[in-house]
Amino acid sequence: MTSSSSFNAAERRGSVSLALLFALRMAGLFMLMPVLATYGDHLAGYSPLWIGIAIGSYGFTQAMMQVPMGMLSDRIGRKPVIIAGLALFALGSVIAAMSNSLYGVALGRALQGLGAIASAVMALAADLSREEQRAKVMAVIGVSIGLSFAVSLVLGPVLSAYVGLSGIFWLTALLAILGMGVVKWGVPDVTTHAPKSEVTASRGKMRELLKEPQLLRLDWGVFCLHLAVSALFISFPLRLLEADVAAASHWKVYLPTVLISFVLMIPLLIMAAKRRQQRGFFLFSIGLMLLSQLGLLFSPSLWGLAAVLVLFFVGFNYMEASMPALLSMLSPPGYKGSALGIYSTTQFAGAFVGGGLGGWVSQYWGADSVPLLCIGLFVIWVLVAWGMKSPSGVKSYTLSLDNAQPEEEVLANLRKLPGVLEAIIISQERTAYLKVNSQVFDLQQAQALVK
Repeated sequence: MTSSSSFNAAERRGSVSLALLFALRMAGLFMLMPVLATYGDHLAGYSPLWIGIAIGSYGFTQAMMQVPMGMLSDRIGRKPVIIAGLALFALGSVIAAMSNSLYGVALGRALQGLGAIASAVMALAADLSREEQRAKVMAVIGVSIGLSFAVSLVLGPVLSAYVGLSGIFWLTALLAILGMGVVKWGVPDVTTHAPKSEVTASRGKMRELLKEPQLLRLDWGVFCLHLAVSALFISFPLRLLEADVAAASHWKVYLPTVLISFVLMIPLLIMAAKRRQQRGFFLFSIGLMLLSQLGLLFSPSLWGLAAVLVLFFVGFNYMEASMPALLSMLSPPGYKGSALGIYSTTQFAGAFVGGGLGGWVSQYWGADSVPLLCIGLFVIWVLVAWGMKSPSGVKSYTLSLDNAQPEEEVLANLRKLPGVLEAIIISQERTAYLKVNSQVFDLQQAQALVK
């Protein structure tokens, strides 16, 4: 009998294959970020503004399609939506690869974004895992995204020196096609579905969540985070060129700085969890990114630029790793899918605004003004985040109602259990959603009440 504390065969295969899918898809996107500003100068219409639009257009269509694609996957199935999204992504990559102007690249990027599959992939990951293993599966996928980001920042400048910007887009199309193969033959077929409220956004619930201050702080945070990273890669590659680092050698800066930032970020995550001071480390990470932008104002040397990048990515990586977990803990029971829908939409909206606004500021005010934009943004973020709470020891559980007892009676009994903070039952799903204090909550007691 499989232990509930470890993956079964389907969960192991599903987590590995979906992690590989995400890594393949994100690699092409991440490889582009550090090279578009330096290798796009030969394209018609080149300007900082259009570099920003080309970077951000992907985020615009992603923000539009993230929730609809997730809902569509409920209707016609996860795999068809994911394969169709990858096909759109590949088509957009081909259009960008064949374009001789930044306008065509921006169009291709926008088409890439229409293949918004993140919500469908996460829903599929939830379908393939038991409730007690779901967080681990999501963590495996999250790690694959982080590793893909680190590797791609290095590979982008290296490969661009040989194949150019169009070659990166052709490679991106190939990776999307490989991703289709992973979905077709690598991902197990789904025999069960996770409860809808766990993975799918509901427009009605989304309106209610827009009134939740703690969740809005996280939504604003992910908006700021991706606005800043999109703006950074409009100006930072040019700063490296000014420091006499050839475009083909930018990886020599990105590799050590990203590795160092990962090493420094891990203790922050551990200390935040052990000391239950998520709020303090959250504000500290914003402070690191703010400090990195202040450093850019002083025209630092090459070593200074490397230090700036380390500071930024320590804060960035901490936020990327911690905010989804905070969102899960702070979401009202039964509202996680809707909360994630808002979060994903604001994330990609931030990438869009960061590209366009960063490009506009760079073109009309100079590249040195981009750090000023980010500084103002981070100051506002600190003020918004100041009132956030540390949800220490809070966890969410989803339980299927397997007995014939009246739902009102089951709900009343669940709410009486020690450590239960909130509980609801959604009749259509025959599912109970709990938010609990994990230090005193006994999961086996709750499971006994619903079986």
